[in-house]
Amino acid sequence: MLTDPIADMLSRIRNANRAMHDTVSMPTSRMKEEIARLLLQEGYIKDFKVVEAAPVSNLVIELKFGKNRERVITDLKRVSKPGRRVYAKKDRLPRVLGGLGTAILSTSTGVITTRQAAERGVGGEVLAFVW
Repeated sequence: MLTDPIADMLSRIRNANRAMHDTVSMPTSRMKEEIARLLLQEGYIKDFKVVEAAPVSNLVIELKFGKNRERVITDLKRVSKPGRRVYAKKDRLPRVLGGLGTAILSTSTGVITTRQAAERGVGGEVLAFVW
């Protein structure tokens, strides 16, 4: 049993990215699908899809690389963990690498980036940093 499925997702993406795999597969959930949607929207991955299977559905993420196989995702970091939750108010949203990276937040309006949170004027739980 996993205690932190989001950290497992980020670790799988990080490991597959470092091993230069084209795709990575993991058990799916709505939260993982929303994080994958944000990664696609921000241009960190090529595509993702949910593959229906018998016991549990799988989320398959297609990783993105540059022209000469350079990595698009440099690193991923889980911020808020089950043992220590991290929250950000609307006026104290985190910046990743001075705005070059993306912070993913879970808010009352759904899973969004800090850029979207600043536009909407909401805060929430800081799930992860991607750069």
